[in-house]
Order: sequence, then structure tokens, then C-alpha cells
Amino acid sequence: MANDITADVLIIGTGIAGALAGSKLAQKGLKVAFLESGKRIDRFDAVEKFWNAKIKVPESAYPNDPAAEHPLTHKLNDYYQQIGPETFKSTYIKVVGGTTWHWLGTTLRNVPADFKLNSLYGQAVDWPFDYDALEPFYLAAEQEIGVAGDSSEDLGSPRSGEYPMKQIPVTYLDKHVGAALEGTRFQLRSTPQGRNSANHANRPPCCGNASCIPVCPIQAKYDATVHVRLAEEAGAVVHDETTATRLNLGSDGKIGSVDFRRADGSTGTASGTVVVLAAHAIETPRLLLNSAQDGAENGVANSSDQVGRNLMDHPSKLSWATTAEPVFPFRGPLATSGIENLRDGDFRKDRAAFRIEIANDGHSWPTGAPESTAADLANSGLRGAELDAAIKDATSRQIRISSLVEQSPDAENRVTLDPEKRDANGVPLPRIHYDYSDYTLAGLAAAEEAHDEIFAAMNASDINHAPDAKGAGHIIGTVRMGSDAQSSVVDADLRSFDHRNLFMLGSGTFPTSATANPTLTIAALSLRAVDAIAASVKEL
Repeated sequence: MANDITADVLIIGTGIAGALAGSKLAQKGLKVAFLESGKRIDRFDAVEKFWNAKIKVPESAYPNDPAAEHPLTHKLNDYYQQIGPETFKSTYIKVVGGTTWHWLGTTLRNVPADFKLNSLYGQAVDWPFDYDALEPFYLAAEQEIGVAGDSSEDLGSPRSGEYPMKQIPVTYLDKHVGAALEGTRFQLRSTPQGRNSANHANRPPCCGNASCIPVCPIQAKYDATVHVRLAEEAGAVVHDETTATRLNLGSDGKIGSVDFRRADGSTGTASGTVVVLAAHAIETPRLLLNSAQDGAENGVANSSDQVGRNLMDHPSKLSWATTAEPVFPFRGPLATSGIENLRDGDFRKDRAAFRIEIANDGHSWPTGAPESTAADLANSGLRGAELDAAIKDATSRQIRISSLVEQSPDAENRVTLDPEKRDANGVPLPRIHYDYSDYTLAGLAAAEEAHDEIFAAMNASDINHAPDAKGAGHIIGTVRMGSDAQSSVVDADLRSFDHRNLFMLGSGTFPTSATANPTLTIAALSLRAVDAIAASVKEL
């Protein structure tokens, strides 16, 4: 049967990993084709959908069609088949451009020690290369995304060049927190962000709409449609509403073809000299495991039995309080500053590190404020001018902080295929076993103590800590990279150890979670893999 789609490079997924690599490969003159489960999104329609949504969660601006079904924050067990003991709480969407449509925009680098956690502290595993090997690609990724930041601050990660734009201005709240923390162990710094602080790359500067999650209405915040467009301008073809369902091995052990199903129910096959999986850390192992066949009885690329294993997030300690003086949240991007000096140290021999995000969204995440604040005050009997004054006072003094804690890789934290439930494309739904190690739990406890110190420095009252860890939206692990084919899925170039024409991109390849929001590292790794992918096309 003839293939319906052929290319030099067949990329499954149009998020930042696939789109960025695909644009560079197409610009090299290679024939690139994308398979994408989801639809193209009209930004105006997404904004209107979000405004009209009764339940406002990160996915509420986007479709969740049967042929491109994805998890929902408020209905985690509808798509994820969770078998505990903890609930995995992070999600993603399936659209052209991927989950960067609703990412926060934080673009932190890992710190050098993150690549040597085992060598330095006897924990987890080392990455197959060090920080210096990735630093030039971090710099290139910052240029591609368009990062706004303070180039004089290395934030623990030494730099060889400047950000393309100056930092996003810090908020009044940030300045108030910074002043309160002077002389303490906490160093508040401006957070580098993938959003414009000036006109850049034909996109406007951020104007503070404060809806970064789930949608920037003016595209001041980067999303991967930027590189989808660049890829198409260079000749790449995007097949949207087209879901890859199975990888088929050829007689030579390479990926011979990929079965797909379109949203209209029609099916076909695609092939590439090189196949690149860039379908995020749940869908990539799900596809590999669903491709079990002769010669790959345990799933494609899974001779190590590591596909689907070592699922991680950044379990987040969420805390909120009321400040003594007004700090005026609800202005600007959702987060513009953070505390980054707690991300490394000898303590990592005993407990996980974390970074602290200072939020500009008041009590929105934990309580649904300001709507819930107004309702609570009205229910207390206040009316008219008295109610108005009380709302202004209460909302002006709301502060929320959260710590993103590194999670230990654990082979038992894994994605497998549900034995009973399937999606509309006939692929088993993802079954998830998830838990926290003592190492990670100790990091969460230390984060809560740090939050109490910060609130005390601010003379805050009505202090609250969420009793359970929250999801950060960072899905990490499941197809880990390494130098040993017995314990890893891909090598340092992100090539499958089992199939020489198969590459995997995205945070699924991270051996450890570190503490940085993962998007910039995803982009840097994707750029680093481009030459290896291009060379493989020529070789094969």
C-alpha cells in the first residue's frame, strides 16, 4: 500500500519541540511533514471561548474533540486512568502549536549541578552531557523564542550572551516583596520570560492582559505557531486533525511507516527517512507502547523497558496570605519575579531543591478570587459602598506564592496502556501510576517552611498552605535520555537506541526534572538535535 504522506523528516507533534526542530530542518532544504492530532486555533475565537467559559481552567480556551481528546484540569480522571497512590495533576492540549498556547512563559535555564545530580549528591542519575554542552543552545533558544530578561543576572546559570530583549518590568507587588526580603536568605530576581517587552519578531509587547494562562490575546507571549509558520514558509506541510496511531517497523529494524487516523474517520500511512516523535511526555510513550509488534514485543524503542517510566512533574507547594499593606495584585503577566537562589546546594544530598514563584494573580489559583472574594463579602451581609470598599481592600492585599519542587525519577511512576478504555482513534487511554519519594516530600516540606519565612518577613496574616501538592503543568520523563541503552530510551542526540531513524524530542527525554520550568530546555535540546537529525537523513 502506497504511503499517503512521505517526507525526509516526518514529525509527530507541532508543539515547541517539533515546530522548532521542523522549522530548522525545513530551512536546511529537507522535506518536512507534520502529523498533528489537533486543529488550528483562531486566537480571537480562543479568547472569546475563554471569556464565555463557566469553568476557567488552562484548557478552557481550546477544543477537546473526540479525535484529539486530552486531559482536563477539572476532570483529571476522564482521560487519565489513574491507579494512584497520588493523582497526576498536570495536563496538556492537542492543537497546532501545542501546549505553548497556554504556558506561563517562564524561560529559566537549568543550573549546572542539575546535570550531575548523581555525581555531586548521590541522587537520581546524571545527564549524558554537562551544562556547558547545552549552553550555546540555551542561548540560541532564547533568541528563537524571544526572551525578555536581565542579562546581568545569570540566576545560577552562566551566560555567554544577552537576552534579545530587556526584562519585563517588575510589578508593584514584586517591589514590595523584594523590599521585605532584603537581608534575608531569599534573593528576589526578575524572571526571564518568553514574551515581548518591545516590538519583536512582528509581535507586539506585552500589555498586561493577565490571561497568559490560558491565552495571550495579542501573541506578545511566544507560542509554537511562530515556528509552525516559519516551517511552512520553508516548505513544510502540516497535516492537522491527523493522529498517529502506530509505528510500523521495517525489515531492517527502522521505522518503516506510521499509521494515522484523521478526524473524519479516514485512515492512511505516512513515512519519513527519519521519524521524530514530539508528542509530549504522555502521548509519546503511549504511541510507542501501542506499537508493540514482532521485533518489538514490549513496544517500539523499548528494549530497555524504560518507555513510559520515570514520569515526573514539579510538585508544587501552594501558599497564600493577606499582606499588612496593599500590594495591588492582578496586574501584568501572571508572574514576573521569583527566588532562584535555593535551586542548588549540599542539601540536595538529603532533599529536593525548589524555586519560588511570586505570583501576580492574588488568590485566583487557590480560591478563585477575586470573584470568590466578592461573593464571600456579599454573603457576610455587606452591600453598596461598604461592599465596594471591602472588595477593594481585600483584593489589594492578596498574595500567592508557589514552589516548584524537583521530583525524583522513579521507574514505578509510569504511563502504560489501559486494558479496557480506548479513545475515538482506537488507542488505549493512558494509565498512570504516580507517587512521591521521601526525597521529594522533604523538598515540599522545606518549601512550606520557606513560605512561612517569607510571609513573616512581610507581616502577612491569614496564612494558608494547600494540604496537597499541585501540578505545575510540567510533564517530564517517560523516554529518558542516557549513555546506556540498557537504562535509557534515547542517546544524547535524542536518537532511539533501538531504531536508528527514530528521534524523540521534548521533556519526556529529561533524565531528571531539575527545578526550572522545562520549556527553554525543551527548545535547547531540540535545537541541539537538529544537526543529528539532518545528518541521519543524509546517512539513511
